[in-house]
Amino acid sequence: MSVPLCPRFKELPRGKKERADFINARLKERYPDALCALEYGKDPYRLLVMARLSAQCTDRRVNLVAPALFCVYPDLESLAAADQSRLESLIYSTGTYRAKASQLIAMARMILDRFDGKIPQTQKELLELPGIGTKIANLMLGDVFGKPAIVADTHVIRFSNRMGFVKSEDQHQVEKALDQLIRRADRSDFCHRAVLFGRECCSARNPHCDACPLCHREEA
Repeated sequence: MSVPLCPRFKELPRGKKERADFINARLKERYPDALCALEYGKDPYRLLVMARLSAQCTDRRVNLVAPALFCVYPDLESLAAADQSRLESLIYSTGTYRAKASQLIAMARMILDRFDGKIPQTQKELLELPGIGTKIANLMLGDVFGKPAIVADTHVIRFSNRMGFVKSEDQHQVEKALDQLIRRADRSDFCHRAVLFGRECCSARNPHCDACPLCHREEA
């Protein structure tokens, strides 16, 4: 089933680019910090691991699991040498734990062996890592390396359809559409803000359309 347009869509600017600029400005006002929901402490290694764990799992659950996980495996070297059964027990609650554990160990070993222990800084190289797809690669590019990148998770996909930026739930189609509409410097932060907005107001079920802050301002 396709995602319908926002019920208040007609209150927004008509042109896609104008609408994107308008919405981006409103989101900046509401979420000036545009923080990633994963609490990784600005550590690239932690973000890469936590992003993989977040697949088919909530960021909140991953944040709960992370402290114990990184106490045992604080760096690539310890993760590469991990006992898979022990790792599985630590990440069990994130779901698909066997596949995730196997891929995390293989990922750490590849980074050490092929990339001299440094997390790759290009999408092409990041996608070579076991378990890493476009969403995680783009998250790393935007949050860690400061490069323009679109992270099209479920919130961003839903929001982009409701705002009329795209008529597709395909991740790559959404990435392509937003690449053309969102300014390069704003792309990573825009996605974080869209996620925050999706959780607060534009949820999949029972969105708060009547009080939508994109369409409504309180009078001074």
